[in-house]
Amino acid sequence: MDHEPDMINSPKHYTAGGIETIDFMRAKATTEEFHGYLRLTVIKYLSRAPHKGASLEDYKKARWFLNRLVEEIENERK
Repeated sequence: MDHEPDMINSPKHYTAGGIETIDFMRAKATTEEFHGYLRLTVIKYLSRAPHKGASLEDYKKARWFLNRLVEEIENERK
């Protein structure tokens, strides 16, 4: 039985080349840059969600990026 791809948590196209794109970005960015990227991505998904047919998907993506930001900050405090 084929399962539909998880377009929120692990879209298949994000790992093309063998590494999750966000992990590569984290490795190349400063902490401040990466936090800014995550914050701005949350804003992007929240602001466009009401204008798209797939608003629930965009709200879930915003939540994913916000959760990632919270995890980053929590891990830095350990």
